[in-house]
Amino acid sequence: MSWADSLTVLYEDNHCIAVDKPSGWPTTHYDGTEETFDRVVKSYLKEKYAKPGQVFLGIVHRLDKPVSGVLLFARTSKAAARLSQQFREGNIEKIYWAILEGEVKPAAGTLEQWLRKDPSTGRVEVVKAHHPDAKPARLHYECKAFQAGLTWIELRPQTGRRHQLRAQLAHIGHPIYGDRKYGSRFFFGSAIALHARSLTFLHPIRHEPITLTAELPPNWRGRFAQLLKPR
Repeated sequence: MSWADSLTVLYEDNHCIAVDKPSGWPTTHYDGTEETFDRVVKSYLKEKYAKPGQVFLGIVHRLDKPVSGVLLFARTSKAAARLSQQFREGNIEKIYWAILEGEVKPAAGTLEQWLRKDPSTGRVEVVKAHHPDAKPARLHYECKAFQAGLTWIELRPQTGRRHQLRAQLAHIGHPIYGDRKYGSRFFFGSAIALHARSLTFLHPIRHEPITLTAELPPNWRGRFAQLLKPR
């Protein structure tokens, strides 16, 4: 099977490419010891366009390894610089769907906390604002459904901190389903129930807004069929 057959491409032109990342894949490599999704996308581009040399692919944001959904890359250095700036300045709208343990109340609201990474555990924790290395984290949420001890929720982060959604939700007593690292009681294979549902950005050259949406993965439709039923 070719790379063209194995990728779900959500958008592609000469400047950027967006794909639907499955859970279980790291976005990019750190030490070169694990296959990563950026390499899959590079192989796809190399095969599709018969490129003889190295393929440029700019990493402008990341999704955690167990998270699925919309993942955007740049295909030129100019596009990479402009898209990275949009992410840094908070000009990109990100919507996530998650399944949380427990019934979230109130059903809509905003979480504003301060986060820091604990180097001894690799976990991100909520701390006081004056704590060394603390960074502000803010997200809006709205519950979509509740059933059998689980809440389907829509999340709109306003900041892009490492493990932000996972840490903030666990801190209020509602860890993401399957996120054992942050206290979930459940196992969900190589995934956690966090999905990058949509991404809206300005095209780096044409400056027009583009919204991309990723369908829910099959493991969600199997595990959470009743919760996700239209109401």
